[in-house]
Amino acid sequence: MTPQRKMNWIGLGVIAAVLLLVYVLLQPKPVPQASRPVGAVQSTAAAGGPSFGPCPVLPADNVWNTRIDKLPRAPQSQSYIDSIGPLHGVHPDFGTSEIAGIPITEVPAGTTGQTVSFDYADESDAVPYPIPPNPKVEGGSQGMGDRHILLIDEGRCVLYELFAAERKGDGWKVGSGIVVDLTSNALRPEHKTSADAAGLPILPGLVRYEEVGAGQIRHAIRFTLPQTQAAYVWPARHVASKLVSPNYAPLGQRFRLRSSFDVQKLPPQARVIAVALKQYGMILADNGGALYLSGVPDSRWSDDDLHKLSLLKAEDFEAVDESAFRLLPDSGRVNPISPGH
Repeated sequence: MTPQRKMNWIGLGVIAAVLLLVYVLLQPKPVPQASRPVGAVQSTAAAGGPSFGPCPVLPADNVWNTRIDKLPRAPQSQSYIDSIGPLHGVHPDFGTSEIAGIPITEVPAGTTGQTVSFDYADESDAVPYPIPPNPKVEGGSQGMGDRHILLIDEGRCVLYELFAAERKGDGWKVGSGIVVDLTSNALRPEHKTSADAAGLPILPGLVRYEEVGAGQIRHAIRFTLPQTQAAYVWPARHVASKLVSPNYAPLGQRFRLRSSFDVQKLPPQARVIAVALKQYGMILADNGGALYLSGVPDSRWSDDDLHKLSLLKAEDFEAVDESAFRLLPDSGRVNPISPGH
């Protein structure tokens, strides 16, 4: 073979190799399929947001799960604090006792749904509720309070919440009930209640031992006041008052612990909660005890630690204006470019 012909063959070989490489690069790549054993639950918990087992407790960009320590103070803040009573202390409405707090029942996949009757049927989600034979009821089976039942189907990441639940024969009679897709930012329809007066889900605002034990709560905390305004602000959807005075806080109003409050004087469990109150604050969700914080009963709590939260007084808090967070009126998703986000 002459040198010239040899060079021609080498050139053709290089061109062929380049064309083959271009062909390979232009081929569509297969979409990877989720790999998990049959029957296993794939985690859908959003990175950075709170979770319950494999499920997110609402998306990470939901208003419940967004810090508010940089938001502006609400203009009506001092009036709200005065209506509470500046020296009124925080009360943890949960502890080691099974009847102290709002319990959560995990529902096995395939649990048969039960038909329930509602007092407020027009404001409830009329679907079968997967109530097991012995669900955990707020206040215990004989309790006389709000008697909430919270059920989580971890296989589908669906939350069921019931208010004023009473067993009647083979079925259940309840005040109201809702079903929540824990992966969604959707809010209740306007003017519709839930299992809570404000029309909000309860679970996202509960203090859980697992969070405190891990050293951080990454969501706002549910709380109550005895007197609220006959109004609501986003993300709330419903009112539960006839008081028209603007001096009372509306449902949905968010408060935070002042940055100047020294949390180091608190014992460990109370300190974690106080830090969360600075970073994520608390959302007014119902009429009830003054500055009552909601949580899940757990034998691992230190009641002595929790009771030190009474050192936090109403005057140590301020209301915040989170109106800039609202992206869409019927969504709890926070505007990603809002000031203070």
